[in-house]
Amino acid sequence: MIHRHDPVDEALAEAHRELFGRLVGWLFRRDGDLQAAEDAVATAFAHAVTAWRAGGVPGSAEAWLRVAARNAAVSAARRRTREVSVAPEEMTGMTASDDAVAEGAPTPDDVLSLLFVCAHPAIDERLHAPLMLQAVLAVDAARIAAVFLVPPATMGQRLSRVKIKIRDAGIRYRMPPAEELPGRVGAVLRAIYAAYGSSDALIDDPGGDRPALRDEALRLAEMMVALVPEDPEARGLLALLLHTESRRPARFGEGGFVPLASQDTRVWSATLRRRGDAELRRAAAFGALGRFQLEAAISAVHSARAETGVTDWQAVVTLYRGLLQIAPSVGATIGAAAALVEVGDVDEAARMLADLPPSAVAAHQPYWVCLARVEAARGRHVEADAAMRRAIGLTTDPRVRAYLVGRSAQGLH
Repeated sequence: MIHRHDPVDEALAEAHRELFGRLVGWLFRRDGDLQAAEDAVATAFAHAVTAWRAGGVPGSAEAWLRVAARNAAVSAARRRTREVSVAPEEMTGMTASDDAVAEGAPTPDDVLSLLFVCAHPAIDERLHAPLMLQAVLAVDAARIAAVFLVPPATMGQRLSRVKIKIRDAGIRYRMPPAEELPGRVGAVLRAIYAAYGSSDALIDDPGGDRPALRDEALRLAEMMVALVPEDPEARGLLALLLHTESRRPARFGEGGFVPLASQDTRVWSATLRRRGDAELRRAAAFGALGRFQLEAAISAVHSARAETGVTDWQAVVTLYRGLLQIAPSVGATIGAAAALVEVGDVDEAARMLADLPPSAVAAHQPYWVCLARVEAARGRHVEADAAMRRAIGLTTDPRVRAYLVGRSAQGLH
């Protein structure tokens, strides 16, 4: 648990946020073993907790951690060969003056290359985001498992197997050549988006100790724009995240959940909104519409309420129809159905929800919230109540659950 306002703990948290993925990428580039790299960096941070509290934060936290991680990797390799390891306390006095380690120091490119490893086409696409969450953002398997609704042991086994596959298949640490980039960027963008979406469940818990995961996902999106500035979908993803972030401060007020339509737009960040609009315009200039641009455009329409005072729901419906044509998904269908209710086309909303596979929505909380609203709009109050009870049962965030219970008690959906 992080002790707030303690300078050592704050330095550790900042170093973890800034350096974990970069150090893992750096070690993986040297040794080609992702699991060993993660273990070595985690060991380095564990030693830092003790050493920094005893002796203070070193002048160069990065150099200290680099030395510690490298020695942890060496020690682990020696243990595997039954040789003598380096004692943790020997690392305490190591500083940035270690020229051998300073040479070839980790760089932001190490993180970029690691992103491409996590989203390698030889890896099951369903594991791209979980692998990125663990290798780049240092989220443990148990918490990832909770987000992806699988038992912790199962997620741990899946991640272990994929790392063994990376090692044994010789998937090397390198940026794809320019001619391969267009075919690889999409997987990285999807993984970043999934990691960003997963972050809600990881960090919005009251008292949570991982306050920077969303910022990290946003930073990765910015890095991708810098890497492929002429990729409209990279800019579309960045625009989408910026608009989402711009409204985040209004999601909770006085401890309670506030739905989008009821949020005070004065709390929204105009700076992030303008940046999101600018990125969306740059993406549109390429004339190649894609999923992330459409999702960003939908988000931008919602954000425009800060200036106009109203939401152009007809525009939202039109954008969702376009999104469903090029990238159909359960989430897009639910979003479209909710927008259709706003423009009065309740029967079409009900039809769209009815066409979704039951197995895909049985445990999907947003579906049941939307269905409750659609049924209420159709005057089917018994069905609406049943759907709302199902939604409440599936809600994990206590603030959102309290909001839904309150609405249900008032007969509102």
